[in-house]
Amino acid sequence: MKKSVFLLALCIALNSCTRDELQNENPKIEMSQKDPLTEKQINERINQSIKTEGAFNWSNESDHFLWSAVSRGNRMVSIGFGSSKDDFDRSKSPENKAIEDEILSVIKKNEGIEPTRFLLTSDKYLNQMDVIIEKEETLTALRQMKTIRYVEPADYHYFEIEDKYNLASKSSGSGSSGCGFSSTTLNAADYTSTTPGAKIPWAFAKHNIPEAWNYSTGAGVTIGLVDTGVSPEQTLLGNSFNNGASSGRTITKFGAFNSDGSADQCGHGTKMASVMTAPRNNTGLPVGVAYNANLIAYRAAENVVLETSAEQNGVKTAFTELGNNANVKIISMSMGHIFSVGKIEDAVKYAYSKGKLIFCAGGTSTSFTSFVGVIFPAWMPETQAITGVKEGTSNQKCDVCHSGSQIDFTFQMERASGSTVPVLSYYNGQSDYVGGSSVATAATAGIAALVWAKNPSWTRDQVLNKMRQSSTYYSNVNSSYGYGNINVLQAVQ
Repeated sequence: MKKSVFLLALCIALNSCTRDELQNENPKIEMSQKDPLTEKQINERINQSIKTEGAFNWSNESDHFLWSAVSRGNRMVSIGFGSSKDDFDRSKSPENKAIEDEILSVIKKNEGIEPTRFLLTSDKYLNQMDVIIEKEETLTALRQMKTIRYVEPADYHYFEIEDKYNLASKSSGSGSSGCGFSSTTLNAADYTSTTPGAKIPWAFAKHNIPEAWNYSTGAGVTIGLVDTGVSPEQTLLGNSFNNGASSGRTITKFGAFNSDGSADQCGHGTKMASVMTAPRNNTGLPVGVAYNANLIAYRAAENVVLETSAEQNGVKTAFTELGNNANVKIISMSMGHIFSVGKIEDAVKYAYSKGKLIFCAGGTSTSFTSFVGVIFPAWMPETQAITGVKEGTSNQKCDVCHSGSQIDFTFQMERASGSTVPVLSYYNGQSDYVGGSSVATAATAGIAALVWAKNPSWTRDQVLNKMRQSSTYYSNVNSSYGYGNINVLQAVQ
């Protein structure tokens, strides 16, 4: 795709005129080039790239464009380094210290200050660091180094700018963040009752999950949830995690965002935890897919849009720590961004290298601009991309769900009536509904737990292959919906 033309940027890119010629012809234009592009110009270029090329990547842009975004993003820069493009793991990178020192030296030389004044963080597991950079020349020097894997803005608020300028079609209100604290009385048509008093969401029956419980309930498997945390008020995801037919398991909560604890302050993470692992309770509330699985929940972000430095670092921390936890077999994340984030990509690859089976949401247009296909990191080959479809179908996406060639599985989560999937509410003793690719992803992670619990000696690939073989489009993958819906009873037999 052709890059956006900002006055004489095209002239410079094509080398059709020299710097001296520019200065002689129009000194004012040259002076204006020293100023960063506006937020609006930067976002317009990002949107144009996604619309015409299907993706946006900082590495394809000019030094000035990158510097402009850095300048508009609190001057924070994320740097990935290594001896090759796949050299992300510090423990497998003997030259990482020397490479890092060289990078710090280049920044010191160009910025004219000591590392203590510009180095923000140096990751202990990944070949990645965050720094403060003032000068465009510094970015140019870094991008010319052979040991640099990526240089990206670390705190550029794309979605905040979209809201400010209304540059693209998007949903308004709190739905754009994926957050909500509502409670709703469930329609009797949207669930069936089971012992000892739980409600089975309608969607579970569409995938033969209740029948699959005769073979597996997820016992012995630990799922890692990377989301907005879990409500401290919902006891079925707290002190009463072992309730009814759910017993002998644990729920653990960590905070990796802004150092303010593990408690959900959005509502999204609570619903994802519910659909995956809510107990088969005796309180008349919805049960989760893997109601005897263990859960480790990370509060890694404020909401589902991973655009701030704190959120991206939170997700990075969650994935690396879950990767290092030998008890964790499955990781589920129903959050993302419309373009790649290097440090998150590194962390996902790190967790994958540890044998984790990773599920990510394909995207929901109430959270992401409507012209986007499958979002990051769901498009990564290390993840399984999940989207939601309408009841009784495997190739009709829900009204707000994304689809595309990177999708691996689907989950039925939208009825003709408009109802979505019943889950626990943020508030104790109450229920709610949740939809989009988010709930589809969490449910599919729960399905994987059922399969792995039935076959505890299996590898990730064996579990994944069984899920594929039990799906609608095996072995002829659908171009937009992957393997389609999973027949869970078949998957656990």
